[in-house]
Amino acid sequence: MKRTLTALIVKFVMTFVAAWVAVTLVADQEWTWALLGAFLGTAVNYLVGDAFILPNYGNITASVADGILGAGLLFLLDLMSADLRLTATAYLTFGLLVAIGEYFFHRYLIDARIVEKRT
Repeated sequence: MKRTLTALIVKFVMTFVAAWVAVTLVADQEWTWALLGAFLGTAVNYLVGDAFILPNYGNITASVADGILGAGLLFLLDLMSADLRLTATAYLTFGLLVAIGEYFFHRYLIDARIVEKRT
């Protein structure tokens, strides 16, 4: 349980940095939107990417899926808010940064035996 909590904290920090770069630096929006995007991205990517896709399909597939899912979640957040205005560059930046970070994060999950590969 402690290792899973540590992994979630690391994942959140990594996702927040990616969201901060995309939302604050690229799209010039408030950092609080990056925080909200990081919470959503961490939760959904952990449940879908780390718990299901990674053990069944491997690291590269899970990393790409996490990047696409993260960008999609950021897009949905943008659609639901009248105050948030992101650009395609922000979505792409976030998706790429998440996918790259997740590749290394997944290696950690597998090496630490937090997630067991089934393939």
